[in-house]
Amino acid sequence: MVYTVESDKKYLESLKKKIAKLKKERKAVIIVHNYQREEVQDIADHIGDSLALSQAAINVDAEVIVFCGVHFMAESAAILNPEKKVLLPVKEAGCPMADMVTAEKLKTLRQQYPDAAVVCYVNSSARVKAESDICCTSSNAVEVVRSLPNKRIIFVPDKNLGAYIQSNLSDKEIILWNGFCPTHIRLTEEEILEAKHQYPHAEFIAHPECRPEVLVLADKVLSTGGMFTYVKKSESKEFIIGTERGLIYRLEKENPQKKFYLPSDHLVCASMKLITLGWVAHSLELMIHEITVPEEIKAKAKLALDRMLAVSKEKKWQAVAGY
Repeated sequence: MVYTVESDKKYLESLKKKIAKLKKERKAVIIVHNYQREEVQDIADHIGDSLALSQAAINVDAEVIVFCGVHFMAESAAILNPEKKVLLPVKEAGCPMADMVTAEKLKTLRQQYPDAAVVCYVNSSARVKAESDICCTSSNAVEVVRSLPNKRIIFVPDKNLGAYIQSNLSDKEIILWNGFCPTHIRLTEEEILEAKHQYPHAEFIAHPECRPEVLVLADKVLSTGGMFTYVKKSESKEFIIGTERGLIYRLEKENPQKKFYLPSDHLVCASMKLITLGWVAHSLELMIHEITVPEEIKAKAKLALDRMLAVSKEKKWQAVAGY
């Protein structure tokens, strides 16, 4: 068989029909992160950033959640939805940043700062969440840290997001973990200056996982969910997008009258791109790969996630140092 663009389109459409049929049979819902492949975004029942997906996972009316993202996201969905089966289509879809921190090393650091609260970016394992006081996402990180009475904060694992929080909260001391996103950290100051020169009328909006010297050049620093909201409301017609390239697809669909530019060819998350329509269909057909969290880890991790969601609903919780 000779493969052409047309035959590839037909194949993808046949997979979409198969997935729709299996989804109905399995009473499943498909949750998709903004960085996924275009064709995977097309089959989403819910699509968004980490915070939006955490909230969507709680409210879905389904027996099965197919999570098109990476491992830590599926773990969070499993923690928040104990009565549902959570499937990750590709079990190898992990997050290098999440792997940069372990529960054991976090315990050791915590002993050095007994008065500090531990704030854990959701891009981390359930075991790390269980050793933390509260979680945050890139969209609510500043709000979460501001809500804490503690003046000293251990922030894991992303040093760039932590530095961004510090720049917004001068009354807090942020103790940074030496972790980072391998995709966002590739974006350089030189690439942004070149993009600004090439597109002088474009606004530059950047994800807070980018380097501090890149964020200084941004017109706005936003989570992926925040980018969608901002672009829709902005009077600007052109934007330089400082985050993973998967975001461009949805931005163009929702804002056809506006133009979007990637400042670098390196803004690709290989882990996010592992999931394909074929793997989604395979996962639903065989009901694999189920993500589970040990009960003793689940209870503590859920508390940290619940506290985060409470802050997002403008509620406060009273931190206890050394919890």
